[in-house]
Amino acid sequence: MKPLQISADTAVKLAESLGVPLEHLMHMPQHILLQKIAELAKEEASKPAPSEGEQE
Repeated sequence: MKPLQISADTAVKLAESLGVPLEHLMHMPQHILLQKIAELAKEEASKPAPSEGEQE
């Protein structure tokens, strides 16, 4: 299996977001990576959006 075809910046951000080492991310099967990204997006969508004027 060849490494994922993503940029270095994208790989670093995904590894940090998913909490996995960069080396594991680059050799992760694509279908598992897509599933983890979907779970991450679902978590982000469930967070309440900050109202105008509020800072994070």
